[in-house]
Amino acid sequence: MGLREMKKQQTRENISHEATRLFLRHGFDRVTIADVAAAAQVAKMTVTNYFPRKEDLALDLHEAFVQRLARTVADRAPGESALTALRRGFLHAAERRDPVIGFSGAGFARMITDSPALVARLREFHEEREDALAAVLAEDTGAAPDDPLPRLAAAQLAGVHRVLFNETLRRTLNGETDDEIAAAVTATARLAFDLLQPSLGDYAQRGVFAQGGDPLEPPSRAGRSSRHSAGPP
Repeated sequence: MGLREMKKQQTRENISHEATRLFLRHGFDRVTIADVAAAAQVAKMTVTNYFPRKEDLALDLHEAFVQRLARTVADRAPGESALTALRRGFLHAAERRDPVIGFSGAGFARMITDSPALVARLREFHEEREDALAAVLAEDTGAAPDDPLPRLAAAQLAGVHRVLFNETLRRTLNGETDDEIAAAVTATARLAFDLLQPSLGDYAQRGVFAQGGDPLEPPSRAGRSSRHSAGPP
């Protein structure tokens, strides 16, 4: 990273830090862009250049949140299905107490739930995340543009993550510790992913490549065709 990019990153982080501090102290809806600019000692235009929407000052993990599921699936190992990759990814995130899956602390969780604007913006995050996942599934499975299967699969897989996020938020507001929350949502996640296993357990299973580079069909491909294809096996 060059000096210019480093300074831009520092400015962005400073604005985000000051905004979060003000939001936690006064509530999101009571703080203005001008307040944030004054606290960060920058112009209002500088704030909006880095954060076009006020909601993104509070929810500063937009890219990580929206792209997490798609990237997890895109980076899955040979022989691994989308469901298996996402199960593994969530369980590891719970072990890390990752803020992207909802480990944010009581003050931050209360700030979000107390603001209709932030609740609405978070709902958009969930929808964008589902769309990103559907796009990766469609590309990786070679689905036709009018094939609903990638969107149906993405809705189920992303829906599990939405429920788990909300459960983490709810337990945080109830005063549970991060360790208690992690244990509870891990158990719920295992149940949720197990429920999807019969229908999506081998969906978008990445092919294993032979020495010559030609993809080998996963062993379960033949059994999958009758369930997930409108044409003959």
